[in-house]
Amino acid sequence: MPAVLDMMRELIARPSVSCTDPSFDQSNLAVVYLLADWLDALGFAIDIDPICERKANLIATLGNPACRNGLVLSGHTDTVPYDAGQWTFDPFKLTERDQRLYGLGSADMKSFFALVIEAARHYAARDLQQSLVILATADEESSMSGVKRLLKEGMKLGRYAVIGEPTDLKPIRMHKGVMLEAIRVRGHAGHSSDPALGANAIEGMHAVLTELIAWRAELQAKYRHSAFKVAVPTLNLGSIHGGDNPNRICAECETQIDIRPLPGMDLAELQHSLLQRLLPVLADDPRLSLQVVPLFEGLPAFETPAEAEIVKSCERLTGHAAGAVAFGTEAPFLSRLGLDTIVMGPGSIEQAHQPDEYLALDQIQPTIALLRKLIERYCVEPVPCRQL
Repeated sequence: MPAVLDMMRELIARPSVSCTDPSFDQSNLAVVYLLADWLDALGFAIDIDPICERKANLIATLGNPACRNGLVLSGHTDTVPYDAGQWTFDPFKLTERDQRLYGLGSADMKSFFALVIEAARHYAARDLQQSLVILATADEESSMSGVKRLLKEGMKLGRYAVIGEPTDLKPIRMHKGVMLEAIRVRGHAGHSSDPALGANAIEGMHAVLTELIAWRAELQAKYRHSAFKVAVPTLNLGSIHGGDNPNRICAECETQIDIRPLPGMDLAELQHSLLQRLLPVLADDPRLSLQVVPLFEGLPAFETPAEAEIVKSCERLTGHAAGAVAFGTEAPFLSRLGLDTIVMGPGSIEQAHQPDEYLALDQIQPTIALLRKLIERYCVEPVPCRQL
């Protein structure tokens, strides 16, 4: 087995970008096979679960597979795309500088796998009363196809899960959801000298935007959660495009919005509410039509109860109260699989998705020590499981 920094180096050297743009999207198989080789050498049972020809999940199990009430240490194998001209360092070469480890995926989140393996290498199957599962998923940064496949299969993985997203080793028990919607207004083109010759889609969109802002205010008055830095649901008007020439009445206009709902706000109900608010807006002009198109399936908000055992355990081990973040993870899907889930890993989300991403060296040993304590608590110490 390589040393921990060598594992990080090899993982980062294998590109595994996932992206909604096919020209940037890459396979994650090189990362999956590398992890599988290392974990196989440690005695883990290896299950590589193909999603498509170029993508797969890895489920590696140490201990009796019938004893599935233990711990799942979970992460994603993919990274976001990178801005090549803005990096000081080679994004695919782990570079140590000023007590930091630079590289694409150093914080989000390939390094986590190296630290998990370093923690797990001290245990053999005979040491465990409940199985330890290391889960490595595909496409978290784009479609979440990996974790969605697990949900579709209804796979029993364990009872407790820690997702190693960068949180500065502070436990996170809640995050907001994500909805991305395209709103399209279609009108009728005509010569700008006579407005009666057409129906202006930009003017229609103006009415739509006014209604969106009013709806946002109502949502923020109705829903609030003090655990979040931004305590209300947000709706961002992210982009707008319409028209092609100043002397033509605009025939098409589109805006794209980002909605971040709080825990307890159902995505389907929110989608229905959005449609109910917008569809009547253009009803007075039959030449204008409206279409609302989800840009992806949506990510539900996530919440593990404050009194959950995994929350209390991580609070004791870290000395930090479990908090809330605005960014999304695979946690709501693991929760649906019956896992009490916490998000907690090394590095800062402030370093993710930007040039010169890095992990501070002083996060490595505390992470390994914390992971060992979690393995002890949920895999070594429990009473022996009954054979199924």
